[in-house]
Amino acid sequence: MHEEIREIALSAYPPTLRNMKNPPPKLYVRGCFPAPAHYKYLCVIGSRKWTTYGRDAVNRIISGLRGYPISIVSGLAIGIDSIAHMAALEAGLHCVAFPGSSLAWNKIYPPRHKELARRIIDSGGAVVSPWKSDDIVGKWAFPVRNELMAALSHATLIVEAGKRSGSLMTAKHAEDMGRDVLAVPGHISAKQSYGPHMLIRSGAALITCAADVLRELGFEPTENDQVANTVLNIDKESRAILDLISLEEQTATSIKDQLKMPIQTLNEKLSLLEIKGLIKMEDMMYKLANGNMY
Repeated sequence: MHEEIREIALSAYPPTLRNMKNPPPKLYVRGCFPAPAHYKYLCVIGSRKWTTYGRDAVNRIISGLRGYPISIVSGLAIGIDSIAHMAALEAGLHCVAFPGSSLAWNKIYPPRHKELARRIIDSGGAVVSPWKSDDIVGKWAFPVRNELMAALSHATLIVEAGKRSGSLMTAKHAEDMGRDVLAVPGHISAKQSYGPHMLIRSGAALITCAADVLRELGFEPTENDQVANTVLNIDKESRAILDLISLEEQTATSIKDQLKMPIQTLNEKLSLLEIKGLIKMEDMMYKLANGNMY
């Protein structure tokens, strides 16, 4: 039944969407929309040309929102959008997707994400569009879709965006509507860092972990909960590094020698563990960032 397309009127929209300047008179929905009234909507968007850093940041941040009344909103697009949807599904969060198309299964855009749309519906989320099934939709639809995502959401989080990224227009819509704009900083040499860094300079909240997002949405996470969520989402090699460092502070060379790990792999794992806030380096020694526990 949830896969059937329903038509909902303006009066049934969530307050955030109902109060935008020119809301569409109707929306077409497959699945459960809106989310429960007490939920917060978080739009997570970014570059189609994502990097490993961007993917890991999305997965880490969204996994840390597990258990909170939050609905993840994104555009079903290739790249950060679809990564955000999949991370939300993995975390058991409500999810709302706005494809740049109608909801007819033979028109869902992009076509490769039709099964992802079905997964979102089957998990209790929704796929939403302002266009009827027989409407012909072109590239002009994406700015409309982006404005709707920003209007629905209490906050919009940007993870990687180049100079011409549509994500920056979504952030502009959010700013114009008085919504919070959040951004994950990137590597200073990466083209995809242009958007987040520009937004941060303009006043967007700098986001480094799920706890930052939760506070921006009005929640008060505990540090222990955040660390536990982070540790649950590390791979076997990273856990071996943590196990070693938990016994005694280590240099990179000593870790490499004891775990017999290629130096390139080790450097990547150490960098990600530092980004996750699990380890830190002082005087060329790696130690746990949270005392003797992780």
